[in-house]
Amino acid sequence: MKRLIGILLLACITLGAHAQLLWKISGNGLSKPSYLFGTYHLSPLSIKDSIATLPQAMNETAQVYGEIIMADMMKPDFMQQMQQQMILPADTTLQSLFTPARYEQISKVVKEYMNVDLSMLAQLKPAAILQQLTLLFNIKHTPGYNPQEQLDAYFQQEAINQGKKVGGLETAQSQIDILLNKSLSRQAEDLYCFVSNPDKADRQTKELVTAYATQDLNKILQLLEEREGTSCDPSPEEMAQLIYDRNMNWVKQMPSIMTEAPTLFVVGAGHLPGKEGVIKLLQEKGYTVEPMK
Repeated sequence: MKRLIGILLLACITLGAHAQLLWKISGNGLSKPSYLFGTYHLSPLSIKDSIATLPQAMNETAQVYGEIIMADMMKPDFMQQMQQQMILPADTTLQSLFTPARYEQISKVVKEYMNVDLSMLAQLKPAAILQQLTLLFNIKHTPGYNPQEQLDAYFQQEAINQGKKVGGLETAQSQIDILLNKSLSRQAEDLYCFVSNPDKADRQTKELVTAYATQDLNKILQLLEEREGTSCDPSPEEMAQLIYDRNMNWVKQMPSIMTEAPTLFVVGAGHLPGKEGVIKLLQEKGYTVEPMK
């Protein structure tokens, strides 16, 4: 189940952080500071109004970099590629990936949340069904959640409106690979883990929403590190692919981006903290990274 929440954050945290989402990056030869902001896909846009120095960060920067360029996800050719990657290989069906008992359990949850028979989705990868279930689950269990309003897209659109450059630290395809192109057996396990314990998923989602609203990065870290001691736990390799390797890759790029122009980096809050988080990695490179109130 923790693997699922990690995927939701992609995202969606340093042990020394204290209720802070916006950070200032300075020193190490920078003529002007850059900024780092942590997002969460279930948060309403109103969270930005609670951070008094966020307008300063936007005004003092000449470009916005996100995990990806959000507009790339909406290009027709990419959408077509993504739809193709949601489909199972021709020699595989969804039912073949589960025992009869597990298939029946998944079928009941799909019927409840998606209002369709699972047989109608027989050619979809488990990960594709999981993404749809997750979205519908969050809409049902998170009051005020609007999937059409997301912080990452908001900052990039604001930059475009102001004539600023928008960039991405990785490609849209790289994120699709994480979500849709892991082994089918692991995708099947992820889907079953979700449907087999919806109460826990509900509890974790609510705790994450609260932690982000209060800017409690320590709590988010605690939830990300929560383990059950079962096959639902993410492996070290999966956590590296989801978070740690991406953090290292981003931090390799950030110095040249910040030298080019003062930048507002907007990435999932789960990438900020921890010993291998973006904050710590930047500090190890010699930058001063300090919280902004």
